[in-house]
Amino acid sequence: MFVVSISKNNIKKSVLTISIVLVLSLIFVLLLWLLGVVQGGRTTTGVSTAAKNETELLEFVSYCGWEVDKEPVEVRDVVIPQTFDEVYNNYNAIQLRQDFDLRAYAGQRVKRWTYIVRNYPESSPEDDFIRINLLVYDGEIIGGDVCSVKLDGFMHGIYKE
Repeated sequence: MFVVSISKNNIKKSVLTISIVLVLSLIFVLLLWLLGVVQGGRTTTGVSTAAKNETELLEFVSYCGWEVDKEPVEVRDVVIPQTFDEVYNNYNAIQLRQDFDLRAYAGQRVKRWTYIVRNYPESSPEDDFIRINLLVYDGEIIGGDVCSVKLDGFMHGIYKE
């Protein structure tokens, strides 16, 4: 015969133990998430967005499908506005479609790296009017675009389709 005795103290201990385990589990999951965000440097596509040096920038550009000159045409500080107007809302819509969001960087100074794209469809490698712009904050790519600097130009996301 098997007898189980349950007292109020045993129930309280069990509830306390379960509560502690749940809280510790939650803390562990939050730590993993925070480490993923801080070190993650990855979009949902799995590509690294680390940009601590030019080599990492060029690797990202290559992953996106673009061939560019090794030297940037321009490296410039820009400030993401605190409040987005229609232009920035439209630009951020492009960013949102490629798993970036500039609203998190409102009011921040970022670096914009600009390279000439040499393998854009329907252009020749000698053309120098197609550019890729990458926005970098604290060693991470936070957004960007591919555009034409011609008068009747275009702009779209950074991934080659």
